[in-house]
Amino acid sequence: MLDEFLIRHSAPTLAGLKTANLFWYPWENREELKAVLEEWQKVFQEKGLGLMVMRLHGQRALLYVYRISRLEQDLNRRETRQMLAAEGYAYEKAKEALVCLRQRIQSCAKFPHEIGLFLGYPQEDVKGFIENEGKNCKCCGCWKVYCNECEARKTFHKFKKCELVYTRLFLGGRPVKKLIVAA
Repeated sequence: MLDEFLIRHSAPTLAGLKTANLFWYPWENREELKAVLEEWQKVFQEKGLGLMVMRLHGQRALLYVYRISRLEQDLNRRETRQMLAAEGYAYEKAKEALVCLRQRIQSCAKFPHEIGLFLGYPQEDVKGFIENEGKNCKCCGCWKVYCNECEARKTFHKFKKCELVYTRLFLGGRPVKKLIVAA
């Protein structure tokens, strides 16, 4: 069942087009959830991806699927480090920053706005979202756009096309494991 959620909510990350995706995954049995996550973590590790539970809420798990090398690259940018330091992040490796993010997600009533930096959103748009408190954007798609609207629309279109292709292949019988592009 996680297969369907990965296709629906993480196709651009699986395809290597996006740093990460975040989505809620419903579960009924904690042991079953643990087994499914362990299986996928092994698959992802072989392909250079990671899978992390960011929060459990009722019978749902907030899952973060990410490309390890791409996240390291994103979080090592000087401006990104500065933005995250201003929010209390202290890290050397991306995994340490993810632990801080998970703690913030678990302890805050709202999603921490800097989460866009962990999803591969442009820094300017994350900064614009924070400064404008989510208002006054130029357009909205996978994220709210405050700077390069034309480029963002192209990216949204590319992600949507990827989702459609991956859905078609999956429904045609191709296993998700075969659709993951190795890093």
